[in-house]
Amino acid sequence: MATFQIGEVERLLGIRAHVLRYWEKEIPLLQVRKDLGGRRVYTERDVALLYRLRYLLYERRFTLEGAREQLIKEASQGDQNLRAQIYNLRADLLSVYFMVRNMTGD
Repeated sequence: MATFQIGEVERLLGIRAHVLRYWEKEIPLLQVRKDLGGRRVYTERDVALLYRLRYLLYERRFTLEGAREQLIKEASQGDQNLRAQIYNLRADLLSVYFMVRNMTGD
């Protein structure tokens, strides 16, 4: 997985470093890590989330609080979709298991 330092993210998004640091404090979904030298390390997920945040703030004109709530809402919907996919996969696996079991006569 690719990682980025704050200067790279600053160039990618066109957002100043001090704004990125402020967003880190205000948006709990951002989980920026620091390397051994204390430099921020952004993952691809962090950068994607920052792109979405920038869109909500600058294009859709959300407040920071509104954007935070929207991102949390989107993340929780993603969790629900994932749970549904896992449930469906489990059901498919069980049906294959019983099909194989019936074929082998167990």
